[in-house]
Amino acid sequence: MAALPVVIVLAAGRGERFIASGGTTHKLDTLLNGITVLNHTLAAVKSSGLPWHLVRPEGGTGGMGESIALGVQATSEAAGWLILPGDLPLVQAATLGHVAQALTAQTIVMPRFQQHSGHPVGFGRRYFQALASLAGDVGAAAIVRQARASGNVQDLPVSDDGIMRDVDTLADLDLAQGLLHTHL
Repeated sequence: MAALPVVIVLAAGRGERFIASGGTTHKLDTLLNGITVLNHTLAAVKSSGLPWHLVRPEGGTGGMGESIALGVQATSEAAGWLILPGDLPLVQAATLGHVAQALTAQTIVMPRFQQHSGHPVGFGRRYFQALASLAGDVGAAAIVRQARASGNVQDLPVSDDGIMRDVDTLADLDLAQGLLHTHL
């Protein structure tokens, strides 16, 4: 059996937009149906059966790029990585599995629901150095653009709108609450 990629769960951001929208706690610690947003995301990750690593250092990090780099560096022996922001409480475990499975055939896998791309984005082992070198608040979008230009990105259609339903504001939280109840 081929080695599995590691899901890197990014939970180091400051959540400033959530607070600015009227939130009273960090968005990842906010309750959604009695469970924190982050724990909803982690439940899907754990249910996927994939290995995972949480990036949530005290005091946060210097941005998304640095968070990705920390996670990839901490799992440097992985076969690949699925980059998953912790504020996607509706993402489905099956979607994580589909991205991981597709990653065996491509170097980067981008899940898409209808016309929208989302997370987790899967990166093959060959992108270790590029991911581990990220810094600041710039994520891996430039890596994806360069790979797409050389034909190394697979767009993977999924039936999971949770790949794009992040919680950045109180309105997003209310929408997630409503969607969560329709999926129960």
